[in-house]
Amino acid sequence: MDERDELQQVVAQVLEYARFYREMGVTDIADIGALPPVAVSSTIAPELTRPDLRQQDSAAEPAARPAPRESLSMPGKSTSKAPAPPPNLPGQTSVAYMTKVPTPPPLLPLPVVSSPTVGLQTQSEATTETLEDIRRDLGDCKRCKLWSTRTNIVFGEGNPTATLMLVGEAPGADEDQAGRPFIGRAGQLLTRMIESIELSRDEIYIANVLKSRPPDNRNPERDEMLACRPFLLRQIAVVRPKLIVTLGNPATQALLDTKVGITRMRGIFHDYPYVDGIRVLPTFHPAYLLRSPDKKREAWEDLKKVRDFLKQL
Repeated sequence: MDERDELQQVVAQVLEYARFYREMGVTDIADIGALPPVAVSSTIAPELTRPDLRQQDSAAEPAARPAPRESLSMPGKSTSKAPAPPPNLPGQTSVAYMTKVPTPPPLLPLPVVSSPTVGLQTQSEATTETLEDIRRDLGDCKRCKLWSTRTNIVFGEGNPTATLMLVGEAPGADEDQAGRPFIGRAGQLLTRMIESIELSRDEIYIANVLKSRPPDNRNPERDEMLACRPFLLRQIAVVRPKLIVTLGNPATQALLDTKVGITRMRGIFHDYPYVDGIRVLPTFHPAYLLRSPDKKREAWEDLKKVRDFLKQL
């Protein structure tokens, strides 16, 4: 079903509800709260029997009322008298004494429309594809302009069933030459960071948002992120780690769909939005720590949270 069909389905659902309220005698959206209380059926829309709406109706009833009439009775229910309804609103049919109260149309599930910036919908079941399937699908990728300047695609490496996954933004010069993630100066620091929490690179999975190196290690551009991110999301769905540590702004913003900067995001656990049961902890990129060694203390605090999280599993 394409997006046009899904939109038509939503419109059809709205029209069904409009027809339902028209049958109830509602001619204006403001009239819904003025409907009298109904005690004849539990299938009436909950909005019509909420306590706060009943209280509003009671306050609005006139002092003088017509004589009460017999209420409709349900099997096993009391046949006590029901108060007569207040005068009808213009064009409104009395509800409490209708011989048959229309049942609202069944609520259709709202469609989940995949955004080009998302690439995947939320998954609760494990995917059947493998990392090898994704790599074959990626191929000699030319989905963005970076193919013309790269040397090698840097797909990712590590334990395909890792509990911990690290995600950076893009390969650097050393990674571009070797086709492996995080092997330059920043990668060497990252390895020491991993070892400081009693793990090795073989135990985790490492990948980047971009699979091709941007010229001069510039920040990823939007079109490059849109082209490459779906492959990263598929990698995450296959590995299904318990925790993803995002390294720096681009990786954090790509996975959490946020524009908030890393300084405010780091050190805080977030729910990963595309696969159930995965947490995300942003921290500084090791390349940034090389330029700003005074931030290493904060990064170490984040790493201790990673260590404690994994020990609790």
